[in-house]
Amino acid sequence: MVSLSDRLAERGMPSVLAQLEHPTVAGIGRGDLDPAVFRSWLEQDYLFLLDYVRVFSRLAWQAPDQHVGDLVDLAHSTWHEELTLHRELAAGFDADLAGAVKGPVTTAYTAFLLHAAADYGRGLAALLPCMWGYSTLGQLLAKDPPAEPRYARWVGTYADPGFAELARRCAAMLDEAHAAGLVDEPTATAAFDEALGHELAFWDVP
Repeated sequence: MVSLSDRLAERGMPSVLAQLEHPTVAGIGRGDLDPAVFRSWLEQDYLFLLDYVRVFSRLAWQAPDQHVGDLVDLAHSTWHEELTLHRELAAGFDADLAGAVKGPVTTAYTAFLLHAAADYGRGLAALLPCMWGYSTLGQLLAKDPPAEPRYARWVGTYADPGFAELARRCAAMLDEAHAAGLVDEPTATAAFDEALGHELAFWDVP
């Protein structure tokens, strides 16, 4: 039997492929993206990830016992791995992470996620496009990684099997929440679709 998360992944692949062709992602993949464009994106994504940690924390507060550890692990990984990557890349791109201010696209996306996380099942569906989408993008880009070392490191982070495992854990939690009646498929699909729209729009940030 095909799981809810598998149906959503199939539904979301055209969006991921559209992201792959976006000028920002394509430039990262080639290794020739204008550093000023990546700097702008990096600052906004740093602010996004700070709220992403809050989303995991909000979900953990209301999670079934068997999911609490997974959500704590996801918050820990985001804080200690993804945000550390951003901090370490910042110097090479002259990014001002401490002084960055959320733009409208970042504000809209994080507001949506934090609001969705008030409902456990809907929140899990809303965060899946980021985890699953970046893992998928990373694996696709890693097939022909950029020679530019800073962009190659970015690709490597999201192509890493450890990150893919975190994405699978998100999908599994959603499937378990669905099986337990904590979210229905129409609600999950609507949240997933809305998050996909934010994901694609976020590449326009620069």
